[in-house]
Amino acid sequence: MQWEIVIGLEVHTQLSTSTKIFSGASTAFGAEPNTQADAVSIALPGVLPVLNKGAVERAIKFGLATGSHIANRSVFARKNYFYPDLPKGYQISQFDLPVVGQGALTIQVEPLSGNAKPYEKTVRITRAHLEEDAGKSVHGDSQGVTGIDLNRAGTPLLEIVSEPDMSSAAEAVAYAKALHTLVRWIGICDGNMQEGSFRCDVNVSVRKPGQPLGTRREIKNLNSFKFMQQAIDYEVQWQIDTIENGGKVHQATILFNPDTGETRAMRSKEDAHDYRYFPDPDLLPLEISNEWIEQVRSTLPELPQAKQARYVNDLGLSAYDASILTSSREMADFFETALNPSSILPLSGEEAVRSSPDKGRLGGVEAKLCANWIIGEVSAQLNRDGLDMTQCPITAQQLGGMLARIADGTISNSGAKEVFRTMWAEGGEADAIIEAKGLKQVSDSGAIEALVDEIIAGNADKVAEYRSGKDKLFGFFVGLAMKASKGKANPAQLNDILKKKLEG
Repeated sequence: MQWEIVIGLEVHTQLSTSTKIFSGASTAFGAEPNTQADAVSIALPGVLPVLNKGAVERAIKFGLATGSHIANRSVFARKNYFYPDLPKGYQISQFDLPVVGQGALTIQVEPLSGNAKPYEKTVRITRAHLEEDAGKSVHGDSQGVTGIDLNRAGTPLLEIVSEPDMSSAAEAVAYAKALHTLVRWIGICDGNMQEGSFRCDVNVSVRKPGQPLGTRREIKNLNSFKFMQQAIDYEVQWQIDTIENGGKVHQATILFNPDTGETRAMRSKEDAHDYRYFPDPDLLPLEISNEWIEQVRSTLPELPQAKQARYVNDLGLSAYDASILTSSREMADFFETALNPSSILPLSGEEAVRSSPDKGRLGGVEAKLCANWIIGEVSAQLNRDGLDMTQCPITAQQLGGMLARIADGTISNSGAKEVFRTMWAEGGEADAIIEAKGLKQVSDSGAIEALVDEIIAGNADKVAEYRSGKDKLFGFFVGLAMKASKGKANPAQLNDILKKKLEG
């Protein structure tokens, strides 16, 4: 390439506390405008901020999850600027002493085009600092005026700043998705991009290979991975065209218009000195003891990368399957619950498979079989119905019960699909559905042999053709046998018996 692309991200994650970062006002989304703007939020004279401990713990948790440095002492600063929905005229943030220092996040990159293979990349995290959100300007009502809603003012944010380590839209999207998964996984942010809980600012510049960094422009408030990819691609091409046509790129804050697919400058980009940072005199330095850090560490769940490695090494899944199953904590929990032996009840009067757990198998259910159903049938039906994993009408225990019946030969794959459709639409347990619909496979070898003998006796001409070398006729006999058994013959047993009989 004649040009190198340089990208860094600043990601604002709204922390999942029930109250604001410096007051007891609610952070619930969707309230009537200005009904959650208390005296601290609107900066009435004489009010003082009180730091929310839960916000600090969530910042620590993120730092631990990314292997970042946790500062034992950090300082809150005032970031001064004017904006209509910023009541104080400054924002309480952190500058030179943030709570979370340098760390890293390893991502899996799926190239957006071409035949390039997926690859792994590590993106360095510069810092993650706590700050309060501003309010919201609501433009263009029926009277053509702008309204100010201060409900969001004071909502706790963790701003995660990366190094400029990404060199394509694909890498930026992969990093943003990995962050989105992580903050939801460890429970510090609900990740709702439509409600503004997870917003990305993307710094983009271009340069000739080996040259110093180019002038960056910052694309603000992207709340869609699709729009991020489109915005970066457009901005990169705009910068290249501008320079090649003799123009100059000026540092600026820009917005992306998804309707036109274009970026446009909003204002010249401020530097740090323009904000006149200074320590907030109303807040003491934040002291974080090592004991507190270890206490928070004990609350961390198994992280996505560790879980992926366990799925590959202990359960024999492919790296692809493992990455899909860990794309959300809800999906991973669903998968593991479906494999849980205690969630699968044996059929009445029959012995279910209960071999001790070994590689690729738990509780009689093969991990690959379970993964295929969740990644395939379950995910496809969720997409068709516009649902997410938390809204799945089938429980993991119900799916596990059905998979156990596939594993022990009680039902065929086609029978399982009927069980699945019934569970999805009507609920119920697999065993009851199997009995009610008569879906139990015939696995009695004697009964299958008798059925095969009858078919062979009634199709002597076709048997002769098969034995003369027409192997493709085998499917013909399988079809006759399955029809005769009303689809209930165990396919593996049927194929084995039929082949032996046909070959004499």
